[in-house]
This record gives sequence, structure tokens and C-alpha cells, in this order.
Amino acid sequence: GSSCLLDKQSEPISGVYWCEGEAGEKSEEVNITVSDKEVILEIPALPVRTGSDVTLRCKKKIGGTVAAYFYFNGRPVGPKSEKNITINVQQSDEGLYWCATDEFGSSPQSFLRVRDVYDTTTISPSATKPPPPTTTNLNSPPSTSSSSIISPVAALGSLGLLDLILVAALLFWNKKQERTLSSSLSQVTYQDMNFRQSANKITDTHSHVVFSSPRTLQG
Repeated sequence: GSSCLLDKQSEPISGVYWCEGEAGEKSEEVNITVSDKEVILEIPALPVRTGSDVTLRCKKKIGGTVAAYFYFNGRPVGPKSEKNITINVQQSDEGLYWCATDEFGSSPQSFLRVRDVYDTTTISPSATKPPPPTTTNLNSPPSTSSSSIISPVAALGSLGLLDLILVAALLFWNKKQERTLSSSLSQVTYQDMNFRQSANKITDTHSHVVFSSPRTLQG
């Protein structure tokens, strides 16, 4: 069922109690102490968060609160008898508490459990329910903070990619030029060139000409 009633007929006993759902969800464990003493300590059964205020009271079996001395792990919390004490809970405050009176004696020990504020452990069965699904408005503009961060990063990435493309193109062009020059040089043909110097010769047409020694004419 959704509830469980502990009364005298069911003979409840002291111990650790919890509940589980049909799907296996488990609640926080609760330490319940059953006592026939004249006073009991009023203390949160479920774990409390660090930084929260917790008030402890010593209550009579019949009637209201009574002034008492409060103890924590065997040490007195305060120097005098009080009806209640308030603790700003820290992790070091986790432990066993009880109260003691001069007239009615002491109460059973009760354990106070403390959870850190960042602890995701559930405190009650209702906390095990999953949160409602979040909806996203497709027509809403994108967040300016995210876009302002993405835009410079995208611009830097584009410039870097452009630089890489230019360097690759230059390397490819240089390689191509080297190949073209090498191919042109390989096609050049060198030949031996012979130069002849022709001697001044008198042709056969002038073979009948006779040259004589020059003479000087005197008048």
C-alpha cells in the first residue's frame, strides 16, 4: 500500500525502515526507536542538509517538552539544562544524540544523519520522481553568450584552414614548376658544330692573267 501504520497491535520494534516502489525505487532509510522510557528526543528522522538549522527537544511521554541536558556522541552539547537547542548542521554534527533529565531520566539514543548540500541522494520517496521533461522552443533565438564564443572560434578555424590551403597550393605549384623545368632541360639536344675557314683562292677564270714586276716610268 501507500502507507504503513505501526501501532501497539503490530508490535513495532526499533530498527531501520524504508519503502520501495514497484519499479525498485528506494527511499531514504529511517532509524525508528521504540522505547518505554519517560522521555524521548525529538529529532529529524530523515537526513538533513548541511547549513540547515535543526532544533532538538526533550519530550515527556505524556505532556510537552521538559528541560534537559543534551548529549552528542557522549559529550554534553551545552553547559546547562534547556528545553531545546538549535544546531546549524555541518557534516561533523552527524552522530548519536540523546537528552537526560534529573526527574525522568534519559532518552534513547537517536542518530542524526547529515547530507552534503551537493549530495544528490534522495531524502524522501517523493524525491525519486523524475523531473518533468524540458521543452525547447525551436523559434527562440540562440543564446547570445554561446554565439559570441562560437563566432571567434569559427573565424579563427576558417583562417587557419585558408592558410593551410594556400601553403599546399604554393608547394604544389613549386613542384609543378620544377617538373616542367626538368622536362624542358631533358629535351635539349647538343650537337658538335664545325667551323671551316675558306682560303682566298684565285679561281680558274683568272688563271690566264699574268702578273709582272712593277716598273717605274721616267719621262
